[in-house]
Amino acid sequence: MTTIVDGRFWLNIEGHGFLGAGRIELLERIDAAGSIAGAAREMGMSYKAAWDNIDAMNNLAEQPLLVRQAGGRHGGGTRLTAYGRRVIDQYRAAEQEYRLFMDLMQQHLGSGLRADDVPEGWSLMRRLSMRTSAGNQFQGKVCRYTAGVVNDVVTVDIGDGVEIVAVVTHDAAQSLGLLREGREVQVLMDASLIMLCEEDGGVRYSARNRLCGTLREVRPGAVNAEVKLELAAGRILTAMVTMEAVEEGWLQEGARACALIKAPHVLLAVAG
Repeated sequence: MTTIVDGRFWLNIEGHGFLGAGRIELLERIDAAGSIAGAAREMGMSYKAAWDNIDAMNNLAEQPLLVRQAGGRHGGGTRLTAYGRRVIDQYRAAEQEYRLFMDLMQQHLGSGLRADDVPEGWSLMRRLSMRTSAGNQFQGKVCRYTAGVVNDVVTVDIGDGVEIVAVVTHDAAQSLGLLREGREVQVLMDASLIMLCEEDGGVRYSARNRLCGTLREVRPGAVNAEVKLELAAGRILTAMVTMEAVEEGWLQEGARACALIKAPHVLLAVAG
């Protein structure tokens, strides 16, 4: 029986995967249609799912991939930035090389090579497909650190001066190479561990991280609501809050709010 080799290609930008075939197709369709809603319909995707994918890409990209155009006589829309088009071109070029690799794998297995004897590139492809369940992922660079005996404090700049502080064990910081300015890392935060407060509420807090922005979307659920907070440079932070908090009335789209995150709740990851 002939062994069939297939797989998915995820593009790594500076060591972190954030683009796949589905997301690239979404970007291409948005560019052609000039509309996120239109692109989502063409792909059989919900508007919410399309925006979730766009948020995930923008959070990891060095520059915004999309820009919104205000409505006017002919209506508004969305278009790709020059950076977004370059990303698509880079992905398509890398995808072509990946297909050549898969063709080579097919030839090897077809000639009787055992699966555990495949080239070392196979393990690389497995790493490229790794995903995480964390609700928030941001690409950044270490801008400051303070080494301790047991725990270290690492500050990461995720773009436009937005900084996130994490507390990690000294052993972990050393093994991951975090105690070096400029070290590229990925910041992971669970949406359920993020608290929200009014920006001018005069609230005292002990959390090391206070990230302020504009409430872009509030999605009510049966018990909890998903809240999207837009930070600088188009970064989107997602938090889960109770419906009781939503019913208080201050979590309104367009309002200013701040996210409070304890430093121990921030996870840092580096490319393998």
